[in-house]
Amino acid sequence: MDYFILEKSPLFCGLSASELRKALEETSHHIQCYEKEEIIFHLMDPADRIGIVLEGKVQAQKTFPNGSQVNVSTRLPGDMFGQAAVFSSTGKYPCDVIALQPSTIMMFRKEDLLHLMQRDLRILENFTRELSSTTYLLQLRIELFSYSAISQKTAFWLLMRHRQSGKTVIPIPDSVTRWALLMNVSRPSLHRELRKMEAGGYIRYASHQIEILDIDGLQDLLSESH
Repeated sequence: MDYFILEKSPLFCGLSASELRKALEETSHHIQCYEKEEIIFHLMDPADRIGIVLEGKVQAQKTFPNGSQVNVSTRLPGDMFGQAAVFSSTGKYPCDVIALQPSTIMMFRKEDLLHLMQRDLRILENFTRELSSTTYLLQLRIELFSYSAISQKTAFWLLMRHRQSGKTVIPIPDSVTRWALLMNVSRPSLHRELRKMEAGGYIRYASHQIEILDIDGLQDLLSESH
């Protein structure tokens, strides 16, 4: 078992490899592999398992009666999925979860995850924080979807981070690839738009951060769409 990914997982933040090894040895779980495009959780199946991606990439997808599809979220190594459904009152998965690549998943049943949280309050705190963060990000994404242009999506994200932190230097969330996934756009498109915004004097784009140079200009970009 490679504990590096688990140490980076939001659920196990703050735990060392030795602490993780001991906790997992004493808690039931299993590791399962999925082929590309294999369904991990089916829409409306009983929600009885929570997954952590060890390898690969998985995506929650919602398909509507008219055939349209929305990619709800994408999970990368270290990320957790299924937790909201497992602890909901309905107890059903609200969408399909599909392996976008060959993927290896660590699975916990609800009672086993609860056992982990009872054993170590750090895991309980991490779980609560992750669930809250997921809810908050979902609210942000709903507003993001009201903007059509990538420049407007980017401006909205940067302005929200600025208001939260009070700073004009905004860290890129993990990577441009992860940031693009959060905004439901492609990485190359986001990269091109960032360069255009930099040329326009709105931002200064570095590898791990964005410096906002023109707050009023970013706000004007949002106003143009409404």
